[in-house]
Amino acid sequence: MTNLSVINRRAVLGGALAAASAPLAAQNVAGKRRIATVGTGHRGSSTWGVELLAEHSERIEFVGLCDINRKRAEVVRKMLGVSAPVYTDLDRMLREVRPDTLIVTTRDGTHHEMIIRGLEAGCRVLTEKPMTTDERKCQAILDAEKKTGQPITVTFNYRYSNTAQKIKELLMAGTIGQVVSVDFHWYLDTSHGADYFRRWHAYRQNSGSLFVHKASHHFDLINWYLDADPVVVSAQGALRNYGRNSNTGGKNCRECPNKQQCKFHWDVYKDKRLVQLYVDCESEDGYMRDACVYRQDIDIFDTMTGEVRYSNGALMSYSLNTFMPYEGYHLAFNGTSGRIETRVYERQPWDVPPQDEIRVTKNFSKSEVLVVKHATGGHFGGDPRLRRMIFVPDTPDPLRQRAGSRAGAMSALTGIAAVKSADSGKPVAIADLVRL
Repeated sequence: MTNLSVINRRAVLGGALAAASAPLAAQNVAGKRRIATVGTGHRGSSTWGVELLAEHSERIEFVGLCDINRKRAEVVRKMLGVSAPVYTDLDRMLREVRPDTLIVTTRDGTHHEMIIRGLEAGCRVLTEKPMTTDERKCQAILDAEKKTGQPITVTFNYRYSNTAQKIKELLMAGTIGQVVSVDFHWYLDTSHGADYFRRWHAYRQNSGSLFVHKASHHFDLINWYLDADPVVVSAQGALRNYGRNSNTGGKNCRECPNKQQCKFHWDVYKDKRLVQLYVDCESEDGYMRDACVYRQDIDIFDTMTGEVRYSNGALMSYSLNTFMPYEGYHLAFNGTSGRIETRVYERQPWDVPPQDEIRVTKNFSKSEVLVVKHATGGHFGGDPRLRRMIFVPDTPDPLRQRAGSRAGAMSALTGIAAVKSADSGKPVAIADLVRL
């Protein structure tokens, strides 16, 4: 699988191109924004495909779809109901359709290649998180953005939920004084958590590990909440449940002889959309969407802890676990004048109302619970708000939710530093990784 992946990435890249484009913040109101996408998997076809078109078809036009898997790109073209041409060569697409915006939703480990090619072609670039997976790639992206003058937007949708926005407002208002420490613990359940170990994310070369792929979301939230940069990261990680922790696995769930006994057996055929995107397209690249979670060569952590010190002096204690009985997180800010705390459930084996509770407790005072209703749309309303912020001109941004390359770098570098610390047993300074 690795050799095929490398060959296909080379085929997609080709050489650099040149084209003219306006900054991402600008929008030609008289015409539609010309969108091209590289990477037509789950996120590229949904969040930045069907859902984007449903909300902003009057503002955008898909002019090209690129993927190393031609069959998948053709399937997504039908899902979108567009006539945009399909490509397996990114540079050819950029040359022939001349988009003004390139959306990057490929595997994390290839983001830097796609981002840089888009910038060099004169495109505004919109990339999924994490922006990239190691410090070398991060530096190359930052250098390319500076050289070309074209901007990068990183899609941190977690910033846009009602609960996230309310916490940000409370912190900006100084409700608990200066924040001195943060308790942040994220729980992935036996469905969502296990799924990362079935897919390409299970290998560091693709995802940078879940410290980067998943936790970069969380690290960005804290960077944004605190309006501060990470300075030093210390972390530990282990593989305790998946991968080599069982020798009963096989190639994939479909063909596993132990499917009747395996608690993590998953039937991809129950999801028609995933069958169309992946199973029906396996002949092109050999990628299996239902790979066994017990593959012996899995090299990412499933159990992670870390500590981060920030530029404003705040400290954070963080953890990420991937086989819990429920999904969600616990977050608390400890300030000089009090504490803000919330427990958010995204999926759990008991009924909860569609709302979150934020408890605000001030020193020498009473405790107050703020009830925050969930908004509609993906990620508790975060997805549609993010898309509106990006594609609707002059959308106000009082909470500074828009995220560029610096936010992308700082969140990814926190995870990158965590992996290095876990591997070496030593703290890692962010300043030692890149030049900002």
